[in-house]
Amino acid sequence: MTPSVSSLFDLNDRTAVVTGSSSGIGEAIAGFLADAGARVVLVARRQDRLDALVDSIKRDGKEAVAIAADLSDVENVSKIAERCQKGFGEVHILVNAAGVNLRQPAEDVTPQSWNQTIQLNLSTPFFFAQALVPGMKAAGYGRIINIASLQSVRAFPDGIAYGASKGGVCQLTRAMAEAWSSDGITCNAIAPGFFPTELTAPVFDDNERRRWAADQTAIGRNGELKDLAGISVFLASPASDYITGQTIFVDGGFTAR
Repeated sequence: MTPSVSSLFDLNDRTAVVTGSSSGIGEAIAGFLADAGARVVLVARRQDRLDALVDSIKRDGKEAVAIAADLSDVENVSKIAERCQKGFGEVHILVNAAGVNLRQPAEDVTPQSWNQTIQLNLSTPFFFAQALVPGMKAAGYGRIINIASLQSVRAFPDGIAYGASKGGVCQLTRAMAEAWSSDGITCNAIAPGFFPTELTAPVFDDNERRRWAADQTAIGRNGELKDLAGISVFLASPASDYITGQTIFVDGGFTAR
């Protein structure tokens, strides 16, 4: 029997972990998945911001818990993943949205800043997924969604470490798909264009840079967080069963020009 279209996007009885969910894209995606019925585990450093989001989700009649943790230390990632599985049981969906962009000229990058960027943007997504994959295999359902970037394929000033890490995210996504898709676990990446977040504040606080970014798109405007709702739910849901290893650009046509 062919499932109904609405059931393909239904996330009821699914548990999602969203890292970096105290602000920006991570916070938005957590809300979208909760709206689609998922139980959401929010992971980030700022407890007060997490608590506010939990309260907001619960007011809408959905389920959420918060785990305040620092994901930059790869050695602790497996322990954080264990805590995530205590909230609502086995995790079905992982969104790796935590990230950092230090915006340093190439000449100013140090081993410390390089490692900080690579660890949080590239190493943590892998080791977090690795820790949760056994539960996904047992559940017979897994969705891993990484966050790539325009800088996965384009070079921007002061972005050498960030660009290297986000270029790696695209290949990591393909390699994760090759490793785990036969077990019912798909892995894809969303590559946003320019969206207003804490990380992009230097762009959006500058009128000239903001207009420049909008002018590079085919649509003629910068992104709004609501523009990520459809793709987030799609990649987390059964609707995307046969899609894996892909990086999907949600950029208003920035990379099409």
